[in-house]
Amino acid sequence: MQVTINSISEVEQEADIIVTHEELVPHFDRAYEEFRPKVELKGFRKGRVPMPMIKQLYGEAIEQDALDDIAGFFFRMAMKDKNVEPMGRPLLSEKSYARGKDFSFKIKFEVRPHIDLRGYKGVQVTKIVHPADDKEVLDEIERLRRVNSTSEPATKVTDENFAVTADVQELDETGAPLVGRKTANVRFHLIDPDVATEVKEALAAAEDGGTYQARIVSQHEDHSHTANLSLLVKKVERVTLPPFDDELAKKATRGTVATAEELRANIARDLKAYWEDLTARRLNDDLVSEIMKQHEFTVPPSLVDAYLDAMIEDIRERSRDKQLPRGFDEQKFRESNRADAVWQAKWMLIKERIVEAEGIELTDEDLEKAAERDAQTLKISKDRLLQHYKASESSRDRLRGDKVMQFLREHAKITEKIDSPGR
Repeated sequence: MQVTINSISEVEQEADIIVTHEELVPHFDRAYEEFRPKVELKGFRKGRVPMPMIKQLYGEAIEQDALDDIAGFFFRMAMKDKNVEPMGRPLLSEKSYARGKDFSFKIKFEVRPHIDLRGYKGVQVTKIVHPADDKEVLDEIERLRRVNSTSEPATKVTDENFAVTADVQELDETGAPLVGRKTANVRFHLIDPDVATEVKEALAAAEDGGTYQARIVSQHEDHSHTANLSLLVKKVERVTLPPFDDELAKKATRGTVATAEELRANIARDLKAYWEDLTARRLNDDLVSEIMKQHEFTVPPSLVDAYLDAMIEDIRERSRDKQLPRGFDEQKFRESNRADAVWQAKWMLIKERIVEAEGIELTDEDLEKAAERDAQTLKISKDRLLQHYKASESSRDRLRGDKVMQFLREHAKITEKIDSPGR
């Protein structure tokens, strides 16, 4: 076998392979034997036709049919001999064979790009730290009170302890209704901080059946957006908020928490965990972004397609009937998500090089610690979870990725900055 590998691009190569007739013979003989049981010829029992007759009558067709498999066999052998790891699905681009002669063919394939690692240690990033805030605890308590409030019919708003249900129609600058921009039965609880100030002011003295105007200007970086709203009031309700007491704690948590103080402590703990998790994810994202900026290379298209396939499969798996949504435009989805897939594929390749360069390995001890850490959260026994982690390649990839991020954080130059109020 003669092998020549030519580079087409940074990530695409072509193998030009010539296989001698002598090397082909055992593969053809195997193809003859596999074909023989299928042959029916007058004067012979099925499958008992002499091999010389099979070769004479069907030999050329059998050999031609076997060529693709033979090409795959010798291609894999050539890649192993050359220590090349193809990516994606190799493509047989050319083949030439005459019976009794050598077999030549070309196969195009993708390879991992060469990545010259740089700038992944000592990365300078800012860690935004969000301190514990009693106001956030109080805000969550107020939200729980609103969710568990009671209401009674009223005719007019007199203070913020009211809820107004209205049909909301967006208007153009002349005051004419915009077609298709009407939303019916929107409920505004006037004490809710998420309700726009302009809407609260417009409805401050609203009466059942009245129509009110609100002009909302939203600033988006270098431009602003104005919405002119007409609010047709359909219902006015006086809202009564329950006290934050043990009864509310039991109701809001379906009996899992017995006292208001316990619920307050749980809210503070959950908010702390939320901000710590968000801080960690932001820091990881910033680290990865800085490292990605240092590396420019072509990502193999087959790897990008694999990530897009995984995204689509995830949508399918999440659906109740394990089918894609009706009318799902796969081509449009692939086009709109390609940039994200390229990003993920690029980071995967860089991460692999870091693992290789630093000798980062996922040990049994790492799996033990991960299982012990996750068992309580996932409500699974540690031993069962450990067996899953050992058997699941995707879980090990995730844990290996966590270890890479830990390494990057340990070798980064991190400056902490306190998150400003209202961020």
